[in-house]
Amino acid sequence: MRTGALQLPLQRIGYRAWRGLLASVLALGISMVAAAAVLEGKVVAVTDGDTVKVLDAEKVQHVVRLSGIDAPEKKMPFGQRSKQHLSDLVYGRWVKVEGEKTDRYGRLVGKVLVNGTDANLAQVQSGMAWHYKAYQREQSVHDQRVYAEAEIKAAADRQGLWVERHPVAPWDWRKERRHKE
Repeated sequence: MRTGALQLPLQRIGYRAWRGLLASVLALGISMVAAAAVLEGKVVAVTDGDTVKVLDAEKVQHVVRLSGIDAPEKKMPFGQRSKQHLSDLVYGRWVKVEGEKTDRYGRLVGKVLVNGTDANLAQVQSGMAWHYKAYQREQSVHDQRVYAEAEIKAAADRQGLWVERHPVAPWDWRKERRHKE
């Protein structure tokens, strides 16, 4: 081994102690990354069927876009009902948000859990949102399958927005509106 910066600390504190210190530093770094991926707080506002505002313990407000789903816009059919359904699930409640991505609007994108229940999935199951397949690669394989199956079942059971014969997906509705402007 070359004489250098690494050898000196190893000689002073011993190899085992150095290895233990390194393992501790790595573990701390990993736990800090994992902790950063979960936001906990109280839902203080529901903007629409896929966006909420969460106030954390330090009284910092976070805008959260529910991952894996796309709900009708407020002016679309079922837009207000979708917002109300999400509000019934999460408003005023303590939630955990799993996610670390931010979207182009600066919103945290994540899965919202209320007492362990996936609110994002509940929106799809009730027919109040679509499984947003354009972004499904950002979901776990399990969530991709469960959300897709939930949408198929909601459509087959004619739940929520699926009572309409040909509901317009929000991404198509937004695209159409952009072309008209």
